[in-house]
Amino acid sequence: ERKMDHPSGRSFMQVLCEKYSPENFPYRRGPGMGVHVPATPQGSPMKDRLNLPSVLVLNSCGITCAGDEKEIAAFCAHVSELDLSDNKLEDWQEVSKIVSNVPQLEFLNLSSNPLNLSVLERTCAGSFSGVRKLVLNNSKASWETVHTILQELPDLEELFLCLNDYETVSCPSICCHSLKLLHITDNNLQDWTEIRKLGAMFPSLDTLVLANNHVNAIEEPDDSLARLFPNLRSISLHKSGLQSWEDIDKLNSFPKLEEVRLLGIPLLQPYTTEERRKLVIARLPSVSKLNGSVVTDGEREDSERFFIRYYVDVPQEDVPFRYHELITKYGKLEPLAEVDLRPQSSAKVEVHFNDQ
Repeated sequence: ERKMDHPSGRSFMQVLCEKYSPENFPYRRGPGMGVHVPATPQGSPMKDRLNLPSVLVLNSCGITCAGDEKEIAAFCAHVSELDLSDNKLEDWQEVSKIVSNVPQLEFLNLSSNPLNLSVLERTCAGSFSGVRKLVLNNSKASWETVHTILQELPDLEELFLCLNDYETVSCPSICCHSLKLLHITDNNLQDWTEIRKLGAMFPSLDTLVLANNHVNAIEEPDDSLARLFPNLRSISLHKSGLQSWEDIDKLNSFPKLEEVRLLGIPLLQPYTTEERRKLVIARLPSVSKLNGSVVTDGEREDSERFFIRYYVDVPQEDVPFRYHELITKYGKLEPLAEVDLRPQSSAKVEVHFNDQ
């Protein structure tokens, strides 16, 4: 029995049986409600006892190992999503035993398991080759592990690598064309030379979430940026360390960029909320969504006019290039008239009596 090897932990199969037994998870009667569990060749002793949804959430259950693989295969044939976050899985072999018996699996969450304690072999990674979304937050997964995964998961579209203490990015020998979304928040990636490697690794990237990384500047020539991130549609630089308007202007070099998140950066600290939003919108003509809010045509025009007036009295050598582009569009705008709309509180009255 496996239990002898893992006296302290619990197996995936054990937890599954406890969580989804009829007592905890009543069998819902009615047309189309039942879950059909195919029998194994031997006939499973628990065949009638389990009633599994296709999305299994088994987080924080103390799982250390897989358990009986034939049982897993019998019960999990239709499972497409599996959340195993916050367990005690430290051996990739055990993960492989679970996943290789879940043939329809597309989403796998292994966050907060100590998987940095074992090496991921290529044959082992091959057992989850069908996975499209993989979450490895706070798993301290090494770049070697990530490279093995990228080689063996040809359909991987979304990868989550948050809270993994990365200070650098290490590039694999081949790039990964399938990946569309990368969440790599809450690491220590401060230098642009590391971020540009992500562009080289993932040429099809649509969404890049870099929040809480203190990236200090975008040091890259414009034409090079366009080549590095040719398909990037959305970027989050929330709580990064950007300090210069030149960095905001650089975002115009991403040819497909439409969505940007830029809250909590040092550059914008001195400005009011209104100034922040309007000055950023005016500098990013192609962006249609800023900090999660849609930029309407009306708001864009307001922002661009605001921008012209904002810089109208600034010395010529300090005026941003965008100012000249907008002057071409709107002409020079007069400062807005100061209109006082407070109600009158006094009046001048003349009283005439007879001729006085």
